[in-house]
Amino acid sequence: MAWPTLITFILYFLILTAIGFYFYRKSHNLEDYLLGGRGMGAWVTALSAQASDMSGWLLMGLPGAIYVSGLSDSWIAIGLFIGTVLNWWFVSGRLRTYTGNTNSITLPSFFEERFADPTGLLRIVSAFIILVFFAIYASSGLVAAGRLFESTFGVSYSTAVLTGGIIIVLYTFLGGFLAVCWTDLFQGLLMILALVIVPVVAFQNIGGTDAIIGALEARNMAKGFIPEGVDFPLLAILSAMAWGLGYFGQPHILTRFMGVQSIRKLRRSRTIAIAWVAISLSGAVIIGMIGIGMFDTLDIARKEHEKVFIYMIRDMMGPWLGGVMLAAVLSAIMSTIDSQLLVSSSALTEDFYRKVVKRKPGEKEIMVIGRGCVIVISVIALIMAMDPKDSILGIVAYAWGGFGAAFGPAVLFALFSRRTTWRSALLGMVVGTAVLVLWKHSGWGSAMYEIVPGFLANTITILIVDFFFPQTDPDVLVQYRQSTQFRSTTRST
Repeated sequence: MAWPTLITFILYFLILTAIGFYFYRKSHNLEDYLLGGRGMGAWVTALSAQASDMSGWLLMGLPGAIYVSGLSDSWIAIGLFIGTVLNWWFVSGRLRTYTGNTNSITLPSFFEERFADPTGLLRIVSAFIILVFFAIYASSGLVAAGRLFESTFGVSYSTAVLTGGIIIVLYTFLGGFLAVCWTDLFQGLLMILALVIVPVVAFQNIGGTDAIIGALEARNMAKGFIPEGVDFPLLAILSAMAWGLGYFGQPHILTRFMGVQSIRKLRRSRTIAIAWVAISLSGAVIIGMIGIGMFDTLDIARKEHEKVFIYMIRDMMGPWLGGVMLAAVLSAIMSTIDSQLLVSSSALTEDFYRKVVKRKPGEKEIMVIGRGCVIVISVIALIMAMDPKDSILGIVAYAWGGFGAAFGPAVLFALFSRRTTWRSALLGMVVGTAVLVLWKHSGWGSAMYEIVPGFLANTITILIVDFFFPQTDPDVLVQYRQSTQFRSTTRST
């Protein structure tokens, strides 16, 4: 498969680079570069949001987890689906309206404007959290890229990581938000194509349901949705489903809501996105289940289980179709990293450089700084990815939980509570992040996913501070009332 796959990948890279060059001329200012001028259509918004959400872990990490544990890890997919639905129904419209009213183009700037923070600390702390966890998150994608190239072409892991990183940086550097969104549209369609075709072909080749059930029984996984060997199965299920909490705090997803053209477009986007997620998550789970019946000798210690989708394509697809399907795996990886690089760039330029270093930079200067930041974050992620010590899903879980615990409650209180102040939002953010990090590194994450205590600590902190020191600023209260009149805003839009 090497030569046909290589040709397919080269064509794929040329398409992405061409998109980057095309939108290079379309980005005239920082709002264009970071938010596309708030002009995204329904399909682009929906598939860009979900493609940037579902990184390499969807086609590698999640099937690998199912391969190891059986259907008990499918609770992760169920939690993610519920989180997706809630995010689109309750957050997307209000966030688009509120960020438009406050003229905010990044999540940290929204926090500052929404809570009228006079110190700038809320914005700076938010930007710092974004940089830390996105460096971790982006490194997981580069790890996935390394394993993909390594198993497909036989190149060294470090060469594979470097090659993927250069391509991603190129089109993100050039075209910014518009390039990222349009490449995500293309990549999202390619991903769902692979997640439908490969499971159908594999299911027929393996011999159907009986073969899968037989493989489950042979590996003592017959209990299905109930985790094996766990003292508190309900706690394990809730821990897995808690992945859904992370959606409320993911900057690379929330910026898609901020960049849509109108609330009316969001309603169409919501339907498209929910359908895409349902099909994609189902396909990933099915791939893991079929993999149990197809491959019984994968070395879990060497993370071979996270290549089950790649091996499935290798064994069943012809060289050209296989190349297209493997490009879909690369799409899942790249569609998330490019978004993370762009949001990290916005944190450094809009929320740090403009706030701390130089308050009134010129438009050309800030564009140069923004593109330079893409390169800086990329280099950091590449260095981290060169020596992977965890599974793809494990790395993603930490970064995903970090954003959920730090930003999730702040976003929800910003959109649904008039009592919240900048002090409670800032303190909740710090406490939630600290609890998550301590929980993870204490080893308690094996009993309960760290997003749960982090999210709860953040929420409780905000509630306590709001109870004793509620919001009294009349301008903030008026702005809240105007920005949350969602029904009238929807009709007027």
